[in-house]
Amino acid sequence: MQKGDERLGTAPIRSLVVSMALPAVMAQLINVLYNIVDRIYIGHISGYGDLALTGVGVTFPIIMLITAFSAFAGMGGAPLASIELGKKNYEDAEKILGNSAGMLVLFSVFLTIGFLVFKVPVLYAFGASDQTIVYADSYISIYLIGTIFVQFAVGLNTFISGQGKAKTAMLSVLIGAVLNILLDPLFIFGFQMGVRGAAFATILSQAVSAAWVVGFLTSSKSVIRLRLRNMRLKVGVIRQIGSLGISPFIMQSTESLVSITLNSGLQRYGGDLYVGTMSIMTSIMQMIVIPMQGIAQGVQPIISYNYGAGSRKRVKEAFLWMLVICFIGDFLLAGIAVWKPEFYASVFTNNKELIALTSQVMPVYFLGITIFGLQMSCQSTFLALGQAKVSLFIALLRKVLLLIPLAIILPHFMGVMGVYVAEPVADFISVTTTCILFAVTFQKVLNDLEKNDTISVDRKENSI
Repeated sequence: MQKGDERLGTAPIRSLVVSMALPAVMAQLINVLYNIVDRIYIGHISGYGDLALTGVGVTFPIIMLITAFSAFAGMGGAPLASIELGKKNYEDAEKILGNSAGMLVLFSVFLTIGFLVFKVPVLYAFGASDQTIVYADSYISIYLIGTIFVQFAVGLNTFISGQGKAKTAMLSVLIGAVLNILLDPLFIFGFQMGVRGAAFATILSQAVSAAWVVGFLTSSKSVIRLRLRNMRLKVGVIRQIGSLGISPFIMQSTESLVSITLNSGLQRYGGDLYVGTMSIMTSIMQMIVIPMQGIAQGVQPIISYNYGAGSRKRVKEAFLWMLVICFIGDFLLAGIAVWKPEFYASVFTNNKELIALTSQVMPVYFLGITIFGLQMSCQSTFLALGQAKVSLFIALLRKVLLLIPLAIILPHFMGVMGVYVAEPVADFISVTTTCILFAVTFQKVLNDLEKNDTISVDRKENSI
């Protein structure tokens, strides 16, 4: 039972980072295909592809909010479970897993009912127009039916990678993504269902992924098991999960708030064509950031496990590897968007006017993302170490305290370009602040870890 997770504390860090990060990156890239593939197919629907693409883009805040709740339970619970595994507290790790699953069930019920009731006014608030609301409504109405599948597929999969089984976690995503890619053209074009077909393909694929994840976590192959008795919510466990999960929740849920602010500003100062650029750039942003998130997600269990085991050296080494890989990878991928924007833009639409406008604004919008790998590494490490307060502040800083106010203020002075300029300004300030905070906090955590390790060694010697 213990062999799988013990590898996190004994295998060489370099090979461990590679073996954990590569499957996690693949899983993240595959996962983003759910929305990316939908948008590529939708954008090429004959006659109304551009309006449909813009309409589906307006639903992005709702989708991100649903994912944010899965992150609250999953990314809040998985690092805690990994720390308990490092301490060999398997029973406590299973309680965390069970309570996370119970929270996901509750979230699914409330989110499905709430958005189905208020979807039309919400979509208008998110930037839909009279021309695009029909497509936005058609897509999200079907997508919401599969909320429970999304919650389980995304939220519980972190507990698979958290026990050192990154390849299994990748496979759970791969199964759904391949199915989605196969079903999309069949439902959209073959059955002539348009955007409704894209939504059906997505929720069916997520259902298969969810079944795979639950099946694995309830099997003997899992180091920690998902048990019905542990799904009974306990205040103490929920408080632990929530204190750490609030940070990834804010990071993802504020994507919805950011999308609302940006889309509304673009609609007000530009129009549907400008909102269309944001639909494309949001997808491209995912293509750039998701691989880095995969690396961070893959390394996070290594840091959490060794922190729980009291290994200062391995914690530091794992972080440094993650920092270097994330920075270089992010810089290269974002650099393409800055220097060759038309390369990305032409993938999503045939509309020459939309391609031209997207290529014009993309270098400005993505400039700050070129160094965002630094913040992502620091943010992930804070989560891995259970540093809830600092992680929460960083999550609030970039989007809530900087990006949203800037996106509202700058257009008054710069017109529609102010909406795009807000992103790099917020990125540069946020990355700088995060790096300074991390330099101070990380050293303190390592010193405390070394001190605790010394105390435990002294106690063992005295007992002998």
